[in-house]
Amino acid sequence: MWHMLCERGKDLELTFSDIASDEHAGSAHLEATYTFTQTGRKVHNVLEASFRFKDGKIIEQRDRFNFWKWSGMALGMTGWLLGWTPFLRRKVAANAQKSLDKFIAKHPEYQ
Repeated sequence: MWHMLCERGKDLELTFSDIASDEHAGSAHLEATYTFTQTGRKVHNVLEASFRFKDGKIIEQRDRFNFWKWSGMALGMTGWLLGWTPFLRRKVAANAQKSLDKFIAKHPEYQ
């Protein structure tokens, strides 16, 4: 997912802090600023990330962030009005998965 986001995000700025890890797991505070490509709107997303590692690689990453706040920045009025609903969460997740599936299909190293 991060490879796809970095490749797409022509103006992506990422900062991180509060990094902690051992050989099995880790966590970090992330702040990403970018233009959401589907709407052209500027987003500043604040995330708390947790990771699981195996053989020195990330095998799982979970990001926690305020979806309603993100949807307002990324989608404008629609996000502010519907960002709290499971409907919008599912729709955004489905679109992200579709984009990720296409990206993976073009990058055999992830298959």
